[in-house]
Amino acid sequence: MRPLLEVEGLSVAYRRRGAVVRALDDVSFDVGAGETVGLVGESGSGKSTAGRAILGLTPVSAGTIRFDGRDVTELPFAARRELYRDMQMVFQDPYSSLNPSRTIGQTLAEPLRAFGLRDRAQLRARVREMLERVDLPPEAQARHPREFSGGQRQRIAIARALMLEPRLVICDEAVSALDLSIQAQVLNLLRELQGDSGLSYLFISHDLEVVRHLCDRIVVLYRGQVMESGEGARVSRDPSHPYTYALQQAAPVPDPRLQRSRRQARAAQAETSLDAAAESRGCPFAPRCPHAQARCRSERPRPRAVHDGGLVACHRYPEWRDELAGEGVVAAPGGDAVEPALPGPVGRGTDHDA
Repeated sequence: MRPLLEVEGLSVAYRRRGAVVRALDDVSFDVGAGETVGLVGESGSGKSTAGRAILGLTPVSAGTIRFDGRDVTELPFAARRELYRDMQMVFQDPYSSLNPSRTIGQTLAEPLRAFGLRDRAQLRARVREMLERVDLPPEAQARHPREFSGGQRQRIAIARALMLEPRLVICDEAVSALDLSIQAQVLNLLRELQGDSGLSYLFISHDLEVVRHLCDRIVVLYRGQVMESGEGARVSRDPSHPYTYALQQAAPVPDPRLQRSRRQARAAQAETSLDAAAESRGCPFAPRCPHAQARCRSERPRPRAVHDGGLVACHRYPEWRDELAGEGVVAAPGGDAVEPALPGPVGRGTDHDA
């Protein structure tokens, strides 16, 4: 079957102080019907830019976006508005994504009103039904956002995204502002809603562990380029690219000694210049990668197949993994390493150390 969403060669560039900054550079991936695809990377990797470009909120410099076989890259406003029936977004901050002056009922009814539904009884019934689907009481529709917790507000944001019964929902860091117990509740809710209605999700996150629990496939971005992609469990537990390994090792571990060593490894390499990566003609991760060689800095690696049907953009795969094993780093069950060997610091979004 043809994927519901196809992104091919997507590039987004901005002009800043006379220079061209590439937020996305030749990014390709797809999302199937009823599938969840994770878009993972640290702050500045281009994840949110990709989501906004798909929705038409950010202009595209090059590439093609197709939804259900239709090219939607440069749709005019009227056609784009109709597309929003099938595409919706859940934003990161549940405190700023809801209008504080409107009741929850008014907020949830707004998308329906925008598409022509005016009957008050039908609006109230649809709002009540959607609140029940996200495990909130019907009387919540008469209250304001300030009366709800962060987790409840995110449930309301999810309900708003589902009011038009879309086929694709883009979740942009939808759980990163929530504590761990509430994160689990919201992730379970997203999974239940998908099972009920066959939704497709593009789940954007900096947290590889969160994505592993929800996503069928994972696409890893760094500085606007795809580092690797593949089946979710394999990418998160058995990474093919040194940058994905860095994200994996950024997750906290219960061993204080190992956690301290990881923190020291990041601090020791924290002075790496990101400008060097921006100026590199090769792999953007090469200035931070302990396995990089001259070719990595001079020639951009093209994606090539790995054993599970995924792709990796690395000149030195699988040699870098052999080097890691030679340093005494052995993957333990669950993807943790018994000795630290972090290839470069990861961004603020992935550093969970206290």
